[in-house]
Amino acid sequence: MDALEKQILSDIKIDEPWALVETYSKMPRWEADDVNKGVDHLVGILKRLGVPVTVHQPEIYLSIPYEASVVAGNETFRAKPPSNSVSVPEGLTGQLVYVKADPKNFRSYSPNPKDLFGDQLGTPEEALAKLKGKIVLTDGFANPANTAILQGFGAAAVIAINPGVDIHWGTCTTVWGSPDLDDLPRKPKIPAVAVNNPDGQKLKELARTGKPVTVKTRLTEGWYAQKLPVVRIPGRESPEKFVLVHGHLDSWDVGVGDNATGNATMLEMARVLWKHRDKLKRSVEIAWWPGHSTGRYAGSTWYSDAFAIELDENCVAQVDCDSPGCRWATSYHQTTSMAETGDFVLKAIKDVTGLDGKIKRPNQAGDYSFNNIGISSYFMLSSTMPDDLRAQKNYYAVSGCGGNIAWHTENDTLEIADKDVMMTDLKIYTLCTLRNANADVLPYDWRATAREFSGTVDSYQKAAGSAFDLAPAKKAVADFSAALEKFYAGVGSGKVSKKGANEAQQRLARILVPINFTHEPRFRHDPAHNAAPLPTLATATELATMRKDLIGFARTQLTRGQNRFVAAMREATRLVEQAA
Repeated sequence: MDALEKQILSDIKIDEPWALVETYSKMPRWEADDVNKGVDHLVGILKRLGVPVTVHQPEIYLSIPYEASVVAGNETFRAKPPSNSVSVPEGLTGQLVYVKADPKNFRSYSPNPKDLFGDQLGTPEEALAKLKGKIVLTDGFANPANTAILQGFGAAAVIAINPGVDIHWGTCTTVWGSPDLDDLPRKPKIPAVAVNNPDGQKLKELARTGKPVTVKTRLTEGWYAQKLPVVRIPGRESPEKFVLVHGHLDSWDVGVGDNATGNATMLEMARVLWKHRDKLKRSVEIAWWPGHSTGRYAGSTWYSDAFAIELDENCVAQVDCDSPGCRWATSYHQTTSMAETGDFVLKAIKDVTGLDGKIKRPNQAGDYSFNNIGISSYFMLSSTMPDDLRAQKNYYAVSGCGGNIAWHTENDTLEIADKDVMMTDLKIYTLCTLRNANADVLPYDWRATAREFSGTVDSYQKAAGSAFDLAPAKKAVADFSAALEKFYAGVGSGKVSKKGANEAQQRLARILVPINFTHEPRFRHDPAHNAAPLPTLATATELATMRKDLIGFARTQLTRGQNRFVAAMREATRLVEQAA
């Protein structure tokens, strides 16, 4: 670290952020009015600290769940409805059937039925015959994938058996953010609930008898005015360019590890970076989102829509701050980052902690509401507990709270936060943001992205065999890789100006992030299920097991997908060739 970095990191204090964690640990931020109260408290602190803040007040679409139950005969089982479940307070009754799900994919948002249920449902026609009109009991979390799949097969309702003794809140819609007219058909049309594992086992026994059960849910949904605070810290050299740091302020119940610790981390970053604003070259924006939990990222999606052109023209990176500072989260072996930012992130982790981390590809989750614009991204989750500790505690995998299974439950209370871990994560987030804002040349390595693309194309070709030829895609990646070597050589020698290098890298993100993470066009939002790498080519992996009558259609789809990919790669190649 250089002297400026050491100076700024040494100025980080834990008092203000920890006080916010303690306050939020007693302040539920779930219902719309409570989220606004949480924003008001945060804004009051920022003003007291002398940090200017703008509070937007968008109307976003929320689904707020309250309670649920499953009634079988004289027995009532406690349940929780995920947001966007259909509200049926009077109850819906039907025959209970059980469909086993693959534990490896409990957190998967794959839309492919085989990923979750294997071959047990048979053909779509057989699945429809088995499940139509039934209340389907299955394993895992009440999430968008299993709800959409089972609804598509005619299920009347879904009951998800959570892995442990607690029931986790969640969401069951594939719609990303507030729906538009094209999204409305994908809103869930059936109720879904989650039960804990002991009750789930009892329900599995009931399913064998074929007896009916009744599912009850109570939710409200509609358009709500929500407050959305943003701090803008201006850079002195290129103030129009900015790094966006963000995280959600709403939570399930008091949500300490998810995400009061993130809110507090961003508060201290705002204080420290505002204090040292004269030392920033680019600007930094820090935003706290409403509507993450009950709106499926509706706050960040609104911001992405409302400021799309500014983001397109000037945002050089987005940094997601979700669940830092949790107890036992001392490992960085599952740190989220896109390929081009991976080495940059790992170096910052090493410089702060002395530890070697590992990056993982971002899921279509968190508040990654900027992929379709095409913004290089890192973090979502940063620190987590070591695998051996998680195994020792017999914890199943969750998607936040540093691996603590209090995630999305009423147990995510003050004990989940850890001052020391929070201070470490604060330094990592601050150092990454500072270096990103101050780098003469944006610190991204698109050669890593090209290597990822090459590996993906090779794996898809191996899966497709002779059924489809991906040689044009392979050549396009090779040409791009060769152009990148000349580009980075020119950057290193000074032949490529710093301004030219930065413009080229920002434009590369606009081309390559969408082609690697999205199906939908730019400025729209993909459904909330995971996209395979290079999604326009991913059908290649299905050819070997596809029904023969579908092969011709699949090849047509792949031809079109390869055209889109090759065109994107050629545009990227021309861009770096011109810059070099």
